[in-house]
Amino acid sequence: MDDTPPRDVAEPDLEALKDRLLRALAETENLRRRAQRDREDYVKYANETLLRDLIPVLDNLDRALAAARTAGESGTVVSGVELIQRELLRVLEKAGLSRYSAVGERFDPTRHEAFARVVSADRPPDTVVQETAAGYLLNGRVLRPAMVAVAGAPDEDAA
Repeated sequence: MDDTPPRDVAEPDLEALKDRLLRALAETENLRRRAQRDREDYVKYANETLLRDLIPVLDNLDRALAAARTAGESGTVVSGVELIQRELLRVLEKAGLSRYSAVGERFDPTRHEAFARVVSADRPPDTVVQETAAGYLLNGRVLRPAMVAVAGAPDEDAA
């Protein structure tokens, strides 16, 4: 005697089991891809804290160079500090850090932090006219926004 259930009863169960198996395999593959992407992001941004801590050092080098140039310091001292700054930037660029300037660009709140609005008749409104600190990207992601002054249209009341 045959103990197998009739074919019409087993087929829907078999199809349901196949469907569940395919869904489980797809979910497993998605989890594997997500874990791989998370590992890659971790490696890509692992130095973020260190780089964030080094940005003020770069800012201080910029200030030192500006002050030395203004004071008319010896060219060899300025050249030496510039060399140190370039070397530090080169090392940090290897780690994925890049510096960007915002002057002349349209204000973008995701890349710029405005500290002032400057009335300007010769610049279009919402254009960056001054930068007090450069912005930095880590592998294309904003690590620190540029500190900027933004042009505003002249008030018609003041005219």
